[in-house]
Amino acid sequence: MLAAIALGSNLSSRFGAPADNLREAIHRLEDLGTVTAVSRFHETEPVGYKQQPRFLNAAALLETDVAPHDLLRGLLAIEHSMGRDRASSPPKGPRIIDLDLLLYGSLVLDDLRLTLPHPSLHERRFVLAPLAELAPNWKHPTLELSIQQLLQSLTD
Repeated sequence: MLAAIALGSNLSSRFGAPADNLREAIHRLEDLGTVTAVSRFHETEPVGYKQQPRFLNAAALLETDVAPHDLLRGLLAIEHSMGRDRASSPPKGPRIIDLDLLLYGSLVLDDLRLTLPHPSLHERRFVLAPLAELAPNWKHPTLELSIQQLLQSLTD
């Protein structure tokens, strides 16, 4: 199954600067499948919590046999192993690495642990722009618009 993953970083770590964190996370995604494409790194303004450094954001496509909930657990394990502590940072706050499962084929899922497609995917330029580089024609399973169309519809 093809999955779309969003990556973000705005803090340095033992791996180096935010770009190094993204590269390390992309390397670690190989434990969950085959990374088939990676966008360029986009420098973006923080959203929500504004008092923090600018972010580097990217997207990756992952060909995987890992089930969606297990894939999410794998992404969270990568974050944790790279030094992210979700409990101690403010929501939308600075982070070494952030990995979000955006799409898993055309699966639609909404339970206590996972919502697919990602519920904010269609609202976030910092997610849509990198993803549009890789999969502009991938249709959002519920909105039935392509990633490129969703990106073009943003007004901010």
